[in-house]
Amino acid sequence: MEVSEKHEETRSNRTERLAGTVNWGTATVIGVFAGMLYGGSKEAAASVSKDAEVMLKLGSTPDKREQYRLMRDAMEKRFIRVTRGSIVGGIRLGMFTAGFYGLQNLLAEKRGVHDVFNVVGAGSATAAAFGLIMPGSLQWRARNVVLGSVLGAAICFPLGWIHLKLVEKANEGNMAAKSSGEIGEAKSGLGAAIDRLEENLNK
Repeated sequence: MEVSEKHEETRSNRTERLAGTVNWGTATVIGVFAGMLYGGSKEAAASVSKDAEVMLKLGSTPDKREQYRLMRDAMEKRFIRVTRGSIVGGIRLGMFTAGFYGLQNLLAEKRGVHDVFNVVGAGSATAAAFGLIMPGSLQWRARNVVLGSVLGAAICFPLGWIHLKLVEKANEGNMAAKSSGEIGEAKSGLGAAIDRLEENLNK
């Protein structure tokens, strides 16, 4: 009996996440879909100039069969370009998101605390890794690693600080609602944080 209770306690301790950490799987799926949308729209916008070239060829070709063939080839090439752009964009952003949030959660678990340094370390390491796998010479890759680590840390520091402050405000709002006994009418963490920010701005 005691062994089963200890086993349940260790299992609950493993599944319990620190406040402010993001679910790795959900963030990766969102990153994949956002990358697919960005990559597909980028290729679709780039194919506008190529469509103009096809229209010029259609105007100079009197044969209907040749016009149909040119139009079909243009649509097939555009579909392939947009599909390839969506797949490549989804893989790139999905890998970046998975690496970033995976490292962030790993650092939070190993250090036992989730703070801005976890976000900075994850952003710096992920940007450096992506700088390393970019094509080019060894010197170019080394430059990308250094530049990526510096830029990743510089960008992630303010973003991580803002994120953690919003999480703290949301947690304070939940604790205040629970302590006042208004659990049934309590707002969500985001709503409580927005209300407190409005109160601070009105002062």
